Amino acid sequence: MVKLKDTYPLYLNNKAAQPNTDLEVLDKYTGEVAFRTALATPDIIDEAIAGAVRATEPMARLASYEKRDVLEHCVKRFRERFDELAYSLCVEAGKPIKDAEGEVGRLIDTFKIAAEEAVRNYGEVQPLDISPRAKGYMGMWKRVPIGPCSFISPFNFPLNLAAHKIAPAIAVGCPFVMKPASMTPLGAIIMGEVLAECDILPEGAFSILPASRAGSDLFTTDERLKLLSFTGSPGVGWTLKAKAGKKPVVLELGGNAAVIVDKDADLQHAMERIIFGAFYQSGQSCIGVQRIIIHEDVYDEFKEMLVAKTATLKAGDPKDPDTFIGPMISVKEATRLKGWIDEAVANGATLLCGGGLDGAMLEATLLEGVPRSCSAVTEEAFGPLANLSSFSDWEEAMAEVNDSKFGLQAGIFTSNIHQVLEAWDILDVGGVVVNDVSSYRVDNMPYGGVKDSGLGREGIKFAMEDMTEIRNLVIRRV
Repeated sequence: MVKLKDTYPLYLNNKAAQPNTDLEVLDKYTGEVAFRTALATPDIIDEAIAGAVRATEPMARLASYEKRDVLEHCVKRFRERFDELAYSLCVEAGKPIKDAEGEVGRLIDTFKIAAEEAVRNYGEVQPLDISPRAKGYMGMWKRVPIGPCSFISPFNFPLNLAAHKIAPAIAVGCPFVMKPASMTPLGAIIMGEVLAECDILPEGAFSILPASRAGSDLFTTDERLKLLSFTGSPGVGWTLKAKAGKKPVVLELGGNAAVIVDKDADLQHAMERIIFGAFYQSGQSCIGVQRIIIHEDVYDEFKEMLVAKTATLKAGDPKDPDTFIGPMISVKEATRLKGWIDEAVANGATLLCGGGLDGAMLEATLLEGVPRSCSAVTEEAFGPLANLSSFSDWEEAMAEVNDSKFGLQAGIFTSNIHQVLEAWDILDVGGVVVNDVSSYRVDNMPYGGVKDSGLGREGIKFAMEDMTEIRNLVIRRV
């Protein structure tokens, strides 16, 4: 049986520090204090940034094999601490234990990918003799680390989304300061503990600093930091970009993802995947299925299948292996989404199932006929809610997908290759997933969105590009 400690430190310039125990972290199912962590003050954050600046040159000098070795050490230790990592997720995030184990697996995958990519930071030789004036000249370029990076990660995937920032930074040799979500800081703290075992990392290579929002402006505004990578809500993300100054900003923000179910789809397969995509970890995923657009010829049949399956999902203690629906991250968030459901019903939507609220536990909910003016269809639900609508032709369905201020990912269920290619051309999203849900992601693929869903792409290779700059060399042969 895994047992969490009563208190955890922060990590300042590679070392554990316990200046206080000011941050209380709740067990999201019981609502009781599970443990306490240190909370970084502005002085501590400033010290961490100064350490990252000092570490810039020695981090850049690390050999490719040394960076790979650090990442492989992390893979080994995460495997050894698998149960601890999964249990901590279950407690601090309220994530059902099967989902928590899946996220630890993805954490390991992400660091494995980074270890492989750490020795593939290629450049290019470029002919320059494109005209007589450049005869005798040749060029080449390489990628160099951008410098100290600032990372802010969210509560919903506190291990893997932190890993998508930490692992590529190590792979390219960028020191970093990270602010994990204050509601779920433990996964990042354990990553800090594992990184602290790596003597090869220069002092200042990393800091893991839980911090209050009020005291964390330095993560965004400090000019010593050369890149900000933020994953979280759109409102916060765009505000941080406006405050970030000259530094590049990578934003992985929200969505209200849609799936299209065509009349030729395998309905049983589509139903099973959509139930997963809409309700796994209580719908708290930015690519979770929120809008289900079904061809009118199969609408009634498919609706009945979805409602019947949703009614079988077990809700309760996330530590129970049979639990599928656990608590939302807080009573406040559950109450907010319950209000959106009630608003939709008051404006004419039909409640097909769910809608009940008990503390942070919100039932898996399906609605149909939601007016376009309602938050349940226009905003990011970020909870166990999905809306059904019907379509008669493919172009109409694609237009409905695009009728959103968000554009992260979309899923389509069809056997028509022409419709697949048309969707890839037309859908205004960062990724189109065929015969699966919008919430499908593999950790080496380019992942990110358009419109209000963000800027840039994650996925190790693509994050490494953001964390490096091209340095050119021109040679005249004389």
